[in-house]
Amino acid sequence: MLDLPENKKIILFDGVCNLCDSAVQYVIKHDKKDVFRFVPLQSDLGLEILNYLKIDRSKMDSIILYEPGKAYFFKSDAALEIAQELGSFLKWSIVFKIIPTVLRNPIYDYIARNRYKWYGKKEACMIPTPELKAKFLA
Repeated sequence: MLDLPENKKIILFDGVCNLCDSAVQYVIKHDKKDVFRFVPLQSDLGLEILNYLKIDRSKMDSIILYEPGKAYFFKSDAALEIAQELGSFLKWSIVFKIIPTVLRNPIYDYIARNRYKWYGKKEACMIPTPELKAKFLA
């Protein structure tokens, strides 16, 4: 069993992707209820969570939202679930759930395939500042 914080939702993200890093920074800034913790997919804990969930990393090019003991979401479903927790105008993102996943995910996949080309890539995962360190589990 994984040793993860209770009552927190875990966002697994591509730690070397500039777009993903920007998204994580946005979530941190707007996570007023302190709901989320972050784990780079490339980290030991990230791989441990993927193994625990039985997700083949070689086939997963996505953000994953993991609610320990409850559920996990990936691709557009994860993005919409995260947006719902951030409140404000993002609450309205729920309207996108009327669009079937089979139509949403190809758009997500297109962006995911091109994210390094459009936004660039880091050599290594971001090292959080001391103030943010508690939000990162790996």
